[in-house]
Amino acid sequence: MNRRKNDILWKGMLEEVFDDLLRFVFPNADRAFAMRRGFEFLDKELGEMYPEPEKPSETKFVDKLVKVFQKDGTEEWVLCHVEVQGKNDKEFAKRMFKYYARIFDRFDRPITTIAIFTGRDGKKLPGMYVRKYMGAELIYKYNTLCILDYEDRRLAADRNPFALVMLAAKKALLKGKDLDAVLLKEKLAISKLLIRRGYGEEKTNAILSFLHNYVRFEKPETNRIFDSEIDRLTGKTNTMGIIEQVKQMRIAEAKEEARTEKEAAVVKNLIAETNFSDKKIADIVGVTEAFVKRIRRNTK
Repeated sequence: MNRRKNDILWKGMLEEVFDDLLRFVFPNADRAFAMRRGFEFLDKELGEMYPEPEKPSETKFVDKLVKVFQKDGTEEWVLCHVEVQGKNDKEFAKRMFKYYARIFDRFDRPITTIAIFTGRDGKKLPGMYVRKYMGAELIYKYNTLCILDYEDRRLAADRNPFALVMLAAKKALLKGKDLDAVLLKEKLAISKLLIRRGYGEEKTNAILSFLHNYVRFEKPETNRIFDSEIDRLTGKTNTMGIIEQVKQMRIAEAKEEARTEKEAAVVKNLIAETNFSDKKIADIVGVTEAFVKRIRRNTK
């Protein structure tokens, strides 16, 4: 599966299990956050603060900026910036700090950050950004989750649904001979845990859909065996939900690509036919200034 589809899967998954992610990272999450108030995902706001606008959009990572309400009775809220990073990146810690600074400057609210390292290089990625010069010192630390730090047995035993998302992501890193047979066994084991634990139909289907699409078989027949076994395990009560979610994901992806192409065409036309500033074009089209700047550079 290509990187873009994996990004879409992670973005959708994080919205489905964000409360479970908070509980996985923070033992006191239910005392600190008003979970029942829900969450507000500030994707547009985060896109406007992307710290590397000079790079093409496909080099972006899976980011989620989320408004989380506190439980202490105040109107304050916390911005949790979740970073899913798969490959080693020497600029990662610096980029994390740039996000922090821009979020703080714009919202001036308490900020906590969670970096989820999903790739084989996860152990190499830093958990802080340090800058020193002539007696001045800056240390920015953030929470990190490296999936390779967790044993399969521990994740499987954890009753938190996000632990099974972590376990599924680990399986996507497996290599070796006769890999389909290994993945079939592992995916079915995770599926059985999901179904037996009764997390609720919506959340169970969401994680099954993530597992189904993120951990891919090489042979179509193996996928058919997996689908057939899921039918048997669920009595076909959940399978249609999985299929529909996959269809919706692909439809959403196609719509997103079409919308982006249409927006790019409008931006190009405005750049060619007017002397409008990048900000004015961004406001007219409903995109970020970084998007306009990128189109302008590419049309020179």
